[in-house]
Amino acid sequence: MIVKITSKRQVTFPARVLAALGVGPGDRLELQESPEGFILRPRRIDTSKLAPLRDKIPPGHPPFDIQKFRSEPYDPSLRD
Repeated sequence: MIVKITSKRQVTFPARVLAALGVGPGDRLELQESPEGFILRPRRIDTSKLAPLRDKIPPGHPPFDIQKFRSEPYDPSLRD
């Protein structure tokens, strides 16, 4: 698979590649160098850094559904 680099050094990945990685707009990708070349991986949230928030979540609260969040319409009035 070949992707083109723009003059601004940007790359557009095919939708099926991003779907296979499980990433969408706003997500981050990690590029790791290895002896064979570069490896592209989705950058996951480090849950150990979320430990201070553990006491703020009420017991029995359902887990956050990122797919549902991404599918909801965007409300511009919520922007900073």
